[in-house]
This record gives sequence, C-alpha cells and structure tokens, in this order.
Amino acid sequence: QVQLVESGGGLVQPGGSLRLSCVTSGSIFSTHIMHWYRQAPGKERESVATINTSGDTNYADSVKGRFTISRDNTKNTVYLQMNSLKPEDTAVYYCHLWLGRDYWGRGTQVTVSS
Repeated sequence: QVQLVESGGGLVQPGGSLRLSCVTSGSIFSTHIMHWYRQAPGKERESVATINTSGDTNYADSVKGRFTISRDNTKNTVYLQMNSLKPEDTAVYYCHLWLGRDYWGRGTQVTVSS
C-alpha cells in the first residue's frame, strides 16, 4: 500500500517562504516520477512541479523562478521550496505518484496573506 504524507504548510506573508515535504511509504519512491499539485478554492487541481528519477524538473509557468522541487531518495521524500510567495499561491498542496493508478496525499494548506 502506497501512502503519501505532506507537511510544511501554514500561514505566511506575501514575499515569504515555506518548504513542503512529502514522505512516501514503501520502496518504490526512487524509481518513480513525483509531482506537486495544488488546488485553490473554486478552482481545478493544477500541476505545480515535477521531478523525475534523474532529478530533471519541470514547473508551471506561474511558479518558475520561485519554487524548487527536489527529492531525497534515501528518505523517500520529495520537497517543494516555495519562495517569494504571493496571495495567488494560496491553495491546498498535494503530492502525487502514479503507480498503476493515482496516489495522492491528503494535502497541506498554504495560505499567503498579510
């Protein structure tokens, strides 16, 4: 059974930073692409960042230059470093893994507000 557990969300002022973490259970982490998604109230879930097994990354245009995705295969963990946060980054952030089907964590709330 694959489980994903996100943490690190919270309330931050515009311009601030947060680092999200997602721990994945099992021994499959190092061989799979990992994703961060987010869903703002009233909006569809959208892809934020992706990292493959070689460490190559891809970002949504809205977060390029501000967010950094990384992974530590020794800890089965994927991170999302978020800098220069804006109110429009407010959302629930989810990590995602595809292993025959979609696996999602429960999400962590990020609120950017003064």
